[in-house]
Amino acid sequence: MKVLMKSVDMICFNSSEGVITPIKFRYREEGQEPRVIRIDRIIDKKEEKIAGNRMLVYTLLTTVDGIERIFEMKYEIQTFKWYLYKI
Repeated sequence: MKVLMKSVDMICFNSSEGVITPIKFRYREEGQEPRVIRIDRIIDKKEEKIAGNRMLVYTLLTTVDGIERIFEMKYEIQTFKWYLYKI
């Protein structure tokens, strides 16, 4: 997997219990139009702490151009930002 750590726009669902479920995200590769990727399935969710910064790490299965791909997304709890971490 290729490490990117790019900031993305995310649409997610927040339950009344505080559970965050990502639905789809938009990111832009250099020199290209923004792409919207719909999330088919959440494979794994875990929490990690890097230098005191808490993050939720999601392993996601998506279909891009007819090919199933696995993405890793990170949600920075303190700043409410989403990142495309690995592709």
